[in-house]
Amino acid sequence: MIQRASLLFTLLCLVVMSPSAGAQDADAGEVEEDPYAHFLLGELLGPLTEDPLFLNAEVGMQVVQVETGEEVFAYNPDVALTPASVTKVLTAATALRNLGPAYRFETTLLTDGEVTADGVLEGDLYVRGTGDPTLVVEKVWKMIRDLQVAGVVEIEGDVVYDDGWFADDPLVPGWRKKVDMANGPAYFAPLGALSVNYNTVTIVAAPGSEEGQPARLELDTPAGAAVVLVNELETGPKGSRVSLAMEREVDAPTGAVTFTVSGRLPFEGDVQRYYRSVGHPRAYFIGVFEELLEGHGVSVGGEHIVGETPEEAEVLVRLGSPPLTEILNHANKYSSNFMAEQILRAVGAEMHGVPGTTAAGLDSVGAYLSELGIPTDEYTLVNGSGLSRDARLRAGHVNAVLIDMSVRRELAPEFLASLSVGGVDGTLRRRFGEDEQRGLVRGKTGSLNGVYCLAALVEGGDGQLYAMTFLVNGIRRTRPVRSLHDRFGAALLALGTEEGT
Repeated sequence: MIQRASLLFTLLCLVVMSPSAGAQDADAGEVEEDPYAHFLLGELLGPLTEDPLFLNAEVGMQVVQVETGEEVFAYNPDVALTPASVTKVLTAATALRNLGPAYRFETTLLTDGEVTADGVLEGDLYVRGTGDPTLVVEKVWKMIRDLQVAGVVEIEGDVVYDDGWFADDPLVPGWRKKVDMANGPAYFAPLGALSVNYNTVTIVAAPGSEEGQPARLELDTPAGAAVVLVNELETGPKGSRVSLAMEREVDAPTGAVTFTVSGRLPFEGDVQRYYRSVGHPRAYFIGVFEELLEGHGVSVGGEHIVGETPEEAEVLVRLGSPPLTEILNHANKYSSNFMAEQILRAVGAEMHGVPGTTAAGLDSVGAYLSELGIPTDEYTLVNGSGLSRDARLRAGHVNAVLIDMSVRRELAPEFLASLSVGGVDGTLRRRFGEDEQRGLVRGKTGSLNGVYCLAALVEGGDGQLYAMTFLVNGIRRTRPVRSLHDRFGAALLALGTEEGT
C-alpha cells in the first residue's frame, strides 16, 4: 500500500518531465490515446448514473486522463453549476502562478523619526500590513517585543495604522445572508490588509463558583476596545442544559463590536467556546496592538490613528508570513474562506496595483482561464473562496485547472500539497480511507446548503492519473452525494484490478 500511495507523486513527476505534459509538443507528435479507455470507464462508471441523484438534482461531472487530456467519462460536463469551495482550486492555482510558491506577506513597523539613546522614538510609529492571513496575536506580541529589542521603550508621536494595501471593503463579496450578517460566524470573517487572528474572536463562557451566581465570560486573547462583552449569563443547576443566546452589534463609525451573551450554564459544567467574526479588521488590529503595547510597557504620547506610511520611513521591525505554499496548504485542506479571500486580494494588489480588490484578483483568475482556452461567458466568479450562490463553473473548467497545475514542473508539487489527501487529512481525512485507497486521492471539497462538490486527482488502479470534478446542486442532504462521489472515486481506484476488471 505504501508503495502504491507514493506512485501518485512519481506519476506526476513522470508527467511533468514528459514532453507530452500540458500542450502538445510539435516535435513529440500526438500522445497516443488508449482506445479502450472510454469503453472501460463507461462500463464501470455508467451504471452509477442510474442513482436517483442524477434525476433529482443538478449534476455536472467529468473524468479526464491527465497524461493524454482525453475526456474518458462525462455527465453534463458543460453545465455551469455553483461550485462552492471548489472555487479555491482556481484561487490557489492563480496565486501560485502569479505570486510564486515562496511569496510572503509582510507586516512592518516603521518610523520617520529617530530613536534616542534612552529609547524614545521622536516621531511616529507606522504599522503597515499587506494582508497576512496567518498573523495571530502571538506574532504581534513578538513584533512589539522586537521593537523593544530595537531600542524603543517610548513613542513620542502617534501610532499610525496603514492598511491601504487592500481596499477598505471588508465584507466578502457575494454573501449577504441575513443571519450571517447579524451573527458574524467565523467562516464569514471580514477582510483587511491589517488583520489578526483570522479576524475572529473566541468567546469563552464558563459557569460561576456556585448556582445562581453570574457565569464567567471573557475573550481568550487581547482585543482592546474593539470587542466589548456584555455578560448576562447565569449559573444554573448542576446537570441542567446549556441555554445561551448571543447578540452581536457592530458600531459602524468605529468598527467596534459588542457581544451581549445571556442564558444559563450548568454549575460545574464544561467551558464553552464560541467563534465569531469581528466588526472591522482595522479596528480589531488597533485594539490588539494598543493593548499589547501597554502590556509591554511601551508608552505612547500621541494617538492611535489611521494614515499612510511616508516613503522615507525606515523599517524597525519586519515580519514575514510563511511562504505561500504553506498558507495554501491550510487554505485548501481546511477550506479557509478568510485565507482564500486575503490571497486573492494580494494577487489583485501585486498584479494590478494597490489597493488590492477582489475584482482585481478575479481579473487574474480570468486571465489564467483564458490561457486555458475557457471563454469568459462560460463561467461566473464572485470571490476567491466560493462563498456565493451566484458563482458558476463547469466541471470541465475545474478539470482544466487540475490538469494544468498537475503538469507544471515548477508548481505541481506545491499545488498538489495544498489538496486534501484521501484518508489522511483535511476535508478528505474520513473519505477514501480503506487500506487500498489511502493516499491515492487528492482533492478539494465544496459545500453550501443544497450544494456538494468534489474536484480531485485520482491515481487509477491502471497506473494512470485522472482528474475528476463532480458538481452537484439542488440537494437536500449531503450524505448521498458524498457516497456517490466516493463510489465514482472507488471505481477509478479499482481500474485494472480484479475488482475493477
